Amino acid sequence: MAIVRKLLEEKPDKNIYSVASTATVLDALKAMTEADTGAILISEGNKIVGIFTERDYARQGEVKGRVASETLIRDVMTSEMIMIKPETSVRQCAELMGRYHVRHLPVLENDHVVGVISLRRLAEAMVEEQKGTITELENYIMGTGYGR
Repeated sequence: MAIVRKLLEEKPDKNIYSVASTATVLDALKAMTEADTGAILISEGNKIVGIFTERDYARQGEVKGRVASETLIRDVMTSEMIMIKPETSVRQCAELMGRYHVRHLPVLENDHVVGVISLRRLAEAMVEEQKGTITELENYIMGTGYGR
């Protein structure tokens, strides 16, 4: 069973993207576009105080009469985040995402955010894990040995 630490180590872009809570939604959207990410952390000084996602924008933005260039990110961010540790398993992440209806999990180690795991990355890891299990079972059944 893979753990989050392995996923973070394999991630090509190890940057952690954030904007200040005083930034506008438009600033956050621009930063997300430049980083090619669906979520961005919100900070106050050195502290992470929330997360803002494409889903937040879809549900809290223009639909509710807000204008991205005039709305502060702190007014629409999600402040109650589900945080995980690097030792959290892929399966535990999937369970948390399902239970709390979130698509991004910030990873906390020694009181610092060290990464963010997305539903997409989690799904990719789960598919790879299943492929490995299938290969092992095929090898066992065919008598070619158990293992890769």
